[in-house]
Formats: sequence, structure tokens, C-alpha cells
Amino acid sequence: MDLQKVILNVVAGAGILAVGLIAPNALGALGKLGIIPTRRYKDAIVASRARLVRRGLLVYEDKKLRLTPKGEDQLRHLELKDFKFKTPKRWDGRWRVLIFDIPERRKGLRDKVRLTLSRVGFVRLQDSVWLYPYPCEDLLTLLKADFRIGKDMLYMIVDTLEYDTPFRKKFGLA
Repeated sequence: MDLQKVILNVVAGAGILAVGLIAPNALGALGKLGIIPTRRYKDAIVASRARLVRRGLLVYEDKKLRLTPKGEDQLRHLELKDFKFKTPKRWDGRWRVLIFDIPERRKGLRDKVRLTLSRVGFVRLQDSVWLYPYPCEDLLTLLKADFRIGKDMLYMIVDTLEYDTPFRKKFGLA
């Protein structure tokens, strides 16, 4: 796990975090658990925290750390990058279809959305039409917030999909 992501999550979870909490005793357990892959975890924590402050992701307010809006965006991006679906034991027989229409002037964003969908396991039906067999509302919320695409993306739950045999095989549902 990325140390910066851990720190951002800790600060986000607490709303604000007293600097004293990011100390060897509070995060020492992370080093022992192997989450921080160095023996000098105190130095790693201090250096990582300083980098987050320099990058404008965290800010000190009255000797407390607070997540900035830029930090919130970065945390959402990191969570999206590591997003894993919880696959139900049994498929409900319904397909989840994501459709997006992002203008040409935002081509880079369109490519990021496609790459993200591919990475998390969606299958491409067409360039802007993607398919997944299980509920994925959490991902949709993250995508819309992270990429700021709100109404440019539509989510459908479909009972029937014509010629879905290859997709059932792809997802191990055949």
C-alpha cells in the first residue's frame, strides 16, 4: 500500500488530524504489519507527510493537518486506481451498462475513463459503451466525482442483452 495514500486516508477519516497522531506509536504498527516497507518508518512518514504538504494535498491549521480539496481529489484518484469489486457469489442475470459521451475537446479524459473501466474489469462493447455483470454503483460514483463527468455518463441495468454468450464466457457466467 502507498504510504501517501495511507496518510491521506488517515487525515480524511479524522477530518483533521493532530500532528501528534502521526508519530511512531500511532503508525508504528503499520511498519510492523509490513504496510510501510522500511525499517526507518518514522523518517518515511515524516518525509511523505512533508511531500504531501509541499504538493498542497495537506495543510497545517493550528498544528493540525487537514486535507485540501486538491488532496481530496488525489485521494479519490488513488482509491479509483486501486478499486476492486466485491463479486457476489451468484449473478443476478442482469448486465450493468455504462454509456458516456465526453466531447472531443476532453479527449484525454475520455481515454482515462476507458483505461479505468478496462482496468477494473469492464468489457468494451463500443468505444463509449461498457459492460459489467455485477452491481457497480460505488465505482460509478467514484468515476463521476473523480473525472467530473456527471451527466456525461449514464448507468443502465439491463435484463436482456442480445448475443451475450461471449460476454457470459468472458465473465465466467456460461
